[in-house]
Formats: sequence, structure tokens, C-alpha cells
Amino acid sequence: MLIRPAEAFELDHLARVWHDGWHEAHDALAPAGLVAARTLHSFRARLAAMLDDTRVIGSPGAALGLCVIKADELNQLFVARQARGTGVAAALIDDGEARLAARGIVMAWLSCAVGNNRAARFYERRGWVNARTMMNRLETEQGVFEAPIWRYEKDVRRIP
Repeated sequence: MLIRPAEAFELDHLARVWHDGWHEAHDALAPAGLVAARTLHSFRARLAAMLDDTRVIGSPGAALGLCVIKADELNQLFVARQARGTGVAAALIDDGEARLAARGIVMAWLSCAVGNNRAARFYERRGWVNARTMMNRLETEQGVFEAPIWRYEKDVRRIP
């Protein structure tokens, strides 16, 4: 599977992958105001700002998933519905971990919405450890929302 940097011309497609995956996983878990604020436009704007730290898997213009890193965090990991169970998520998370390690990060972290058990099981199978539950402050154009998350951590120096 070819993992490559995301390109600006793919923003609309990637925003749709992220938007659809986020809403599928979070609509029942996140505060209603946050769900309403997470529009397709908001995902596109956020992704445009993070493009340099975004890698994707799949053909240009038809990527099947994306992974964003930010400082010491595996910030976003989303896979299109049709690619779930194909190894796309595992390849992207491995790449994200390697990129964090290449930056000198030892202990990386990621957030998982409390109650997103499918994602939690995936992270645990990949060696991530649920370190604690905490509140996450999420800034949107409509205001700031707080939501509980599980903070997962992993020593990324031990990548196979």
C-alpha cells in the first residue's frame, strides 16, 4: 500500500472521508453542539491547515484514509468505510508512529472519544495503552466544546 503526502487538490475528497468517518464514530458520543459544528466545510478548513503533516493511502484524488500528526500526537486517523478491515488503518498508524519517532518523539499520544470502543480495540491491538480519561477542549467557529476522551500512549521508539 502506497502511503504518500496528501496534496492540496485532494482536500475536498479527504475532508469527506474525515467528515463521514468522524460523524459515524462520534455523533452519538460528542456534545450536540460539537456535532453540529463539525460541518464538511470545517473539516476541509482544518485539513488545509494541517496538510503538511497529513499522509494518505491510495491513489491521488481517491485516497482511502488519512493520518495527521501534530507535535507528539497522532492527531487524526480516519479510513473510508469501504477500506475498513483491509489493513489501511494499520498501515497509516504505523506510518504515523514512524513519522513521530523520526521527529524524536519517545512517548506519543492520541485521543479516542470515550465510548468509541471499535477504535479503542484497534489502538490496543496496535500496542497503544489507555493511560487515562481526560477532558478535551475542542475549538470551533461556534465556540469551545469539552468532551471526555481516553488518552492512549505508546513508546514509538519500539516500532517493529
